[in-house]
Amino acid sequence: MGLASGIMITPALVNQLMGTPVSEAERRFLKSAPPEIRVRLNANENPYGPSEKARKAVNEILSEGNRYAFKVVTELKERLAAKEGVSAEHIAIGAGSGELLCATGVAFGVEGGSILSPFPTFPLMMAYGEVFNTRWDKVNLNDKLEIDYTALAAAVKDDTKLVFICNPNNPTGTLVDHAIVRAFCEEVSKRLPVFADEAYLEFLEPSQQVSMVDMIKNDRNVIVSRTFSKIYGLAGLRVGYVVARPDVIKKITRYQVGFTVNQTAIAAAKVTLGDENFMELTRKKNAEARKILTDYLDNKGYFYGKSYTNFVFFDPKGDAEKFMKSLADRGIGIRVWDYQGKQWNRISIGTVDEMKLLVKNLQEIA
Repeated sequence: MGLASGIMITPALVNQLMGTPVSEAERRFLKSAPPEIRVRLNANENPYGPSEKARKAVNEILSEGNRYAFKVVTELKERLAAKEGVSAEHIAIGAGSGELLCATGVAFGVEGGSILSPFPTFPLMMAYGEVFNTRWDKVNLNDKLEIDYTALAAAVKDDTKLVFICNPNNPTGTLVDHAIVRAFCEEVSKRLPVFADEAYLEFLEPSQQVSMVDMIKNDRNVIVSRTFSKIYGLAGLRVGYVVARPDVIKKITRYQVGFTVNQTAIAAAKVTLGDENFMELTRKKNAEARKILTDYLDNKGYFYGKSYTNFVFFDPKGDAEKFMKSLADRGIGIRVWDYQGKQWNRISIGTVDEMKLLVKNLQEIA
């Protein structure tokens, strides 16, 4: 769909923004023909998925590859609505939550003004909004690398069109108590929409998995995004969804790029949804592998955010770019973020063997 600005919303633009460097170090690195990455600790992917159920479903659906997925998309939407306790009109499905983040960025970005968010956080929505001349207003995290909801609420301006939050937060992995998040959403949504990215919610223990979806049931102006890319291990198949009031869903889906979700993604999502055994297995393995990294960081005295997710964000004492380049030369990919005038590393959690290999290499180059 084209807009008055002359910019076309395309999958290529979405991919470009999703892969945008988040630091000057990454920009320099990508210009230098970087080496091949064999151990991917740079994209927060699930190294164990897809589940066996998902693989079987994908194989079985291939015979339907000649058919458009209109019916099965509707079926998935109805299943998601039942899971979330809302009507199907409250659900929008996209090619990963990334597509819907972009569509939301456009839907509110074309109105001018600003999108407000903590910083650093997952930047895709705000980056897309900036393409359409929206201002990105940022509020730094607190000294524990957690979102400061008091400061965020105080930063709302007269021309703020939407507030984006992410809990647990990417790239820091930190978690804020759901009561604080709920109180923020309750108050701010009286004035403008609040977009709550819950991509990593399932990495929490089930007793901690408190979603903001129930606020939507009470007609609050809250938008919740979920994805099958992370704990479910379907990042390459691309399927995610948002839950919001029906009028907001219509506003967002107006800017989707078209019919983007395919038969294989839907088949995998349907059988993976609510697969508690697979999620528990992933959480257990992820915690074991994450501890290998955090034990190393503790031993070396590096400051890091307390992670509840499949990645860790830490201050490498000036060695962020060195770590990224040296590890890349050894086939291991990590990220560098610019924040508060210095560089930070974010390392995704791989398998136990991959984390042992990472620590071995860090010890050699540190």
